[in-house]
Amino acid sequence: MSDGLEGVIAADTILSEVDGEAGRLVIRGRSLDDLSGQARFEEVMALLFAGFFDGLPDEAGLSEALGRARAEVFRETAALDAGLKALGPIEAVRALTARLHDGDDLAVALRLVAAPAVFTPAVVRARQGLAPIAPDPSLSHAADILRMVKGRPASAAEAAGLDAYLVTVSDHGLNASTFAARVIASTRAGLTSAVLGGISALKGPLHGGAPGPVIEMLDQIGEPQNARAWIEAALDRGDRLMGFGHRVYRVRDPRADALKQAVRVMGEGSNALPGRLAFAEAVESAALAILKERKPDRSLQTNVEFYTALLLEALAFPPEAFTCVFAMGRVAGWIAHAREQLAGGRLIRPQSRYVGPEPRIAA
Repeated sequence: MSDGLEGVIAADTILSEVDGEAGRLVIRGRSLDDLSGQARFEEVMALLFAGFFDGLPDEAGLSEALGRARAEVFRETAALDAGLKALGPIEAVRALTARLHDGDDLAVALRLVAAPAVFTPAVVRARQGLAPIAPDPSLSHAADILRMVKGRPASAAEAAGLDAYLVTVSDHGLNASTFAARVIASTRAGLTSAVLGGISALKGPLHGGAPGPVIEMLDQIGEPQNARAWIEAALDRGDRLMGFGHRVYRVRDPRADALKQAVRVMGEGSNALPGRLAFAEAVESAALAILKERKPDRSLQTNVEFYTALLLEALAFPPEAFTCVFAMGRVAGWIAHAREQLAGGRLIRPQSRYVGPEPRIAA
């Protein structure tokens, strides 16, 4: 037995490889360096879906079909009542996604990819007292998401920044949410059920629910000179330092560098963002130095959460919705893994070892 299934291989996959020792991520034969900042989300979705759906169109056709799917799922935003608005954004997005029909075909898959992209802006605006904005199927996925959030067209730099993020988080081996999606898919429950399981796992603070607290940390530190004292006090209290350390990577998370570069590129046309980036880099440097001093036997490096927070803040997503944006990218990976499981996998049914009391034997 391995606690937390550490080191246990539970599936063969052609979708992604996470090399924790080398700090490398490969998606369908292409390195993250080759994809992030270079490919649009639609291209990576096509890469992940290839071979898993009959009649899969080329990238241009898939982009058009995804635009139509955004328009189709928008009708579900009519269900955004006071009860859903009172929930956290990820719970509201999950509830709206549960309204979609289940199935295993491409049409279902595209509606599920469209769901967090459409529902997140609607929920964010509803919580601000604003009406949802209908999708524009002619736009790219990233540009349309930002238009629905902001109520204005996104700049090319903003759309490229969101694209870089969605690509970077689209798949990442057998993480908790992807494993949950594969387990559900193995029961033949359908893609909608698998995606709902993925969302439910993603919202946990030990998985995708952590980028928001990075902003809280930066805001509380306030100035670079306060970083060391704040971080040391947090560690003295036994707090987990968000944005640092990873279950798999023993070196720097390559996604952190990809997103840091995306923030830097976005900042070239901004007055405020370069200063925010410089401040975050100062906090990062202080945190890494302190972690090395205090935990010399562990490699605790910057992870994807740290620069995710900075990027999504710059794109005007509120911190409480960061996990929803994570779902916008990871949903493509969940669906691809679910289809891979359906194509060749058995029902996932591991064994447990009973360590409870033995029954009493009558005298």
